[in-house]
Amino acid sequence: MTRELKRKKNDYIIMDIHTLFFVLSTLWVGPFWFAMMLKPYDAKTSEMMNKPWFFAGPICIWFLIMILHPEGLVDFANSGSHPDGFMAGLAVGMSSKAGITAMWSHMVAGDILATRWIWKDSIRRQNSPWVIRLCVFFGVMLMPFGLLFHFIFRKRAVSAG
Repeated sequence: MTRELKRKKNDYIIMDIHTLFFVLSTLWVGPFWFAMMLKPYDAKTSEMMNKPWFFAGPICIWFLIMILHPEGLVDFANSGSHPDGFMAGLAVGMSSKAGITAMWSHMVAGDILATRWIWKDSIRRQNSPWVIRLCVFFGVMLMPFGLLFHFIFRKRAVSAG
């Protein structure tokens, strides 16, 4: 096999890894998201969500991407010195398959973490399951709306005494 053909084959494998990581980071949060949405007051949901596994998958994927492509962190560190400015430097760093996949896994981890907070606060406030479902749905799908709906529809805190 020629050197050029080997290189193309390896490029293809790397592409498949990025696609796989992108999909895995998305699918990882699915069971946790569905549990919070479909059975918000269930003991199994509470047990699942009280462990760090709900965001561990996307975070591990982010670290794997950084190990495979450490130049991504270098690009990020050098963003401020880009001739066209910081935002242009960030755009360059995120314009690769590794950059997009790392950004996506980072966003997915952040969304599920914030959604867990919405869910826990909703349970503490004894919100209606339908309010919880609405907020948790948007917490992962469109985070700013999930937070907005939570702040609009949540009950006042239940007093301790």
